[in-house]
Amino acid sequence: MPKVIFFTSLATDLANILIRSAPPHFDVRIYPPDLAEEQQKQLIRDTDFLILFTSHVSDDVLRSARQLKLIQLVGAGYDKINLPLCREIGVPVANNGGTNAVDAAEHALTLMLAAYRRLPEMDRNVRSGNWDAIDSGATTYTIHGKTVGIVGLGKIGQRVAQLLKPFDAELLFFDPSPPPADVQRSLGVMQASLEELLRRADIVTLHVPLLPSTRHLIGAKELAAMKPTALLVNTGRGPVVDEAALSEALRQRRLGWAALDVYTKEPVDPANPILRLENTTFTPHTGGVTYDTWARRGEFIFRNIQRVWAGEKPLAVVS
Repeated sequence: MPKVIFFTSLATDLANILIRSAPPHFDVRIYPPDLAEEQQKQLIRDTDFLILFTSHVSDDVLRSARQLKLIQLVGAGYDKINLPLCREIGVPVANNGGTNAVDAAEHALTLMLAAYRRLPEMDRNVRSGNWDAIDSGATTYTIHGKTVGIVGLGKIGQRVAQLLKPFDAELLFFDPSPPPADVQRSLGVMQASLEELLRRADIVTLHVPLLPSTRHLIGAKELAAMKPTALLVNTGRGPVVDEAALSEALRQRRLGWAALDVYTKEPVDPANPILRLENTTFTPHTGGVTYDTWARRGEFIFRNIQRVWAGEKPLAVVS
């Protein structure tokens, strides 16, 4: 019987939705991620599969594994796991295979609409009786007819493109590893350099993983290249953007608006000056998380684990 350990801070009912896809002969056990390291070592020593959300395990814990066959991440990001060490000990790491792409893409679109239509402010104004506080005809916008630049055309970026097609926006994308030409044609996207995309786009939406090559991909130079009316949406990883440079560009109105779900430090420090800016919309790193996502993720996770248990190679390997 394969032994599966799931380290997670998810509420029990949500964790149970995810693991209900496990075959009945699998021994699946859920533990909180804040167990003492010695307890984690004991648990992982004879574990076949390790599932993580949004947990971090130390190098010492990983080295204590004797028969680990796969580290399966519930999320899409993998910046919290020591990939070189996993390669050293011969344990593959897989992410969720894009099973939260629909959730993250819908959230990115929601942030675009929330910023363009100033929804948070309008909600507050209606509640407080300030019905005419915002001149909608002068300060809100439509996506229709705009140019949207998608940075990263993986599973999430592609889903964003699909959602935007009915809005009749021009879609540009930048990705050093672009999808095949037929996929690009079906999405109606045009490839561009990062410089061209930033220069032309009215909306820039970021969907790249956090890697050494993408850390501060959008810095002071890139922000200066964008239109002063542009909207920057980040639902990927906070450090992809130089947050200090972004804050300054917004403060000086050299950039129109930012809608952020991710940040350099999470949770965000309440003293962070970016939180005091009016031309911003924020959510607390919830873009890829909905109630509907857990069953989808669970189905993929246990299908992947069964592949490995049957001697096949895992899908969605990141290392």
